[in-house]
Amino acid sequence: MMLDALRLAFYHSAAKGWVPARWFESDLPPVAARAARTGRLKLEVVSHCWKYSHFLTYQLSSLVLFPPTRLDVTMTVFYCPEDSRTQRLLEFFATHLVPGVTWNWRPLPRQELFRRSIGRNRAALETSADWVWFTDCDLMFREGCLDVLADVLQGRRDALVFPEEERTTDLLAKDNVMLTAASKPRILDVVASLFTIERPSSATGPLQIAHGDVCRAVGYCRHIGFYQKPVEQFAKCHEDRVFRWLLQSQGEPVSIPGVYRICHIAKGRYTGSKANTRIRTVLRRFRARLRSHN
Repeated sequence: MMLDALRLAFYHSAAKGWVPARWFESDLPPVAARAARTGRLKLEVVSHCWKYSHFLTYQLSSLVLFPPTRLDVTMTVFYCPEDSRTQRLLEFFATHLVPGVTWNWRPLPRQELFRRSIGRNRAALETSADWVWFTDCDLMFREGCLDVLADVLQGRRDALVFPEEERTTDLLAKDNVMLTAASKPRILDVVASLFTIERPSSATGPLQIAHGDVCRAVGYCRHIGFYQKPVEQFAKCHEDRVFRWLLQSQGEPVSIPGVYRICHIAKGRYTGSKANTRIRTVLRRFRARLRSHN
């Protein structure tokens, strides 16, 4: 545990630029070597779900309700069959044929699922897409999102881009009607008026849209063993900072509508004592207040 804490601290410091990224990733393709693709693009969305089927319901529903018309989407979800609710939800959506959308369910042992960068790395190295959107299952692609993204990505060679704004809820309790409505598989949409605009300053974990050539060349933290090591509990997700460091980019903002995310108090994917859960809840509320005042 102490060694892992030291490794985490090292990579956290390295991601601030204290260590040259090329020491850990020398295969980042130069800008000129990346294809400037145009026309009907291919996008792969990569999501993870462990006991968050009530959020994944809204994400997958957004593709059914607002299907893309100007690009093709492969919706990849990493999950563990032990999570029976998520398994049932994926079986439900697999029966829905959506123009422009290909469902891609990828089961993992839970120890591999719990380290988000393992699935992301596999998806990155194996993708055939022009762009890959690494996200979380609480994010939605509502009206206009993917079609406008198809337009703004035309001919670009950036390693990493991100939406310059997203719409988020307040921190919702687990008994909030938005969450309880998704207790069984169904197609659902949200009430847009419950969301307010946030403006991220970098390509954070659910908002990382990476060039396909870059993904195939460098994966997702592929050379950093710490982030490719299975764990027994869902690992806190810090690797997005390391990914940006390895790509030598905080991401370029792009203007796209329809990016919505449900923010929530209870972190169901984490395990531990009630005291730890209460501490995490207090910290999440504190961080939310800080963001609202910035």
